[in-house]
Amino acid sequence: MEQSIRKINQVINEVEKVVLGKEEVIKLTLTCLLAGGHALFEDVPGTGKTMLVKTLAKTIQTDFSRIQATPDLLPSDILGVSIFDMADQQFVFHPGPIFTTICLVDEINRTTAKTQAALLEAMAEKRVTIDNKTYQLSDCFFVLATQNPIDSEGTYHLPEAQLDRFMMKLSMGYPTLEDELSLLLGEDRSEIEVQPVIDLEDVLQLKQAARQVKVNKSLAIYALKLIEATRKHPAIELGVSPRGSQDFIHCAKAYALINGRDFVLPDDIQYVFPYVVSHRLKFKRKNSESQFDMLQEIVDKTTIPIKR
Repeated sequence: MEQSIRKINQVINEVEKVVLGKEEVIKLTLTCLLAGGHALFEDVPGTGKTMLVKTLAKTIQTDFSRIQATPDLLPSDILGVSIFDMADQQFVFHPGPIFTTICLVDEINRTTAKTQAALLEAMAEKRVTIDNKTYQLSDCFFVLATQNPIDSEGTYHLPEAQLDRFMMKLSMGYPTLEDELSLLLGEDRSEIEVQPVIDLEDVLQLKQAARQVKVNKSLAIYALKLIEATRKHPAIELGVSPRGSQDFIHCAKAYALINGRDFVLPDDIQYVFPYVVSHRLKFKRKNSESQFDMLQEIVDKTTIPIKR
């Protein structure tokens, strides 16, 4: 347990050298990785998403790829293609950028539904099938996709079934005044050397440690009551799916581990709740109340179990 916590802290400290003032976002990204999911970042451009992903890949000593989603992007551009080799008189498979460990997909909602579906299938199965042959992806395969919350022109909306494939929705957000001043007056942070502190074997061990974090029955029931409240809320048309409730518990366990515990507290459940469920909800109509305010209202109204 102590060794796992030490490794996690080493990763956080290394990433913070480059990504300034975003410790909680780094922790949540690691939570998603250790829980075995994929993350959707909803942010305006230029907030440091690519820098975060690149730096994370360096700290865990693994490969990284970036896919810029565009309307003319084809599934084969992501997955790869078989090309006939004239010399050998046979088809040779050329893997696409999805054959990596950490994959950043920029502006996922700018590509067509067909290409989105190909990507999300690979995310769900951790394998791709091309020309009736199946290719396995990395056990630590981790996708971070981004979409712009403001610019809707020339975009293809992600359906609820596809959004449900993302374990968490996160946001880098704007830096504080002090952090942005440091960025303006300080050195170029992209030039800072980051040390690899763990490898893929360590990541697999950390994922196993996260799975072993304990959740007592009363807390599991509490988590389910929060999920059930999204299904019964008068303003919500589509609540959280059973897949979402499983992701919820996995994230709470991973977040507890990242915070140095081998057991889940109500605070862990409450903290990860909006990040796990906000993108899975479909509202009956546009409401002046923000999604996070509505989810906070659900948390406030749901009784926390008291251990007797």
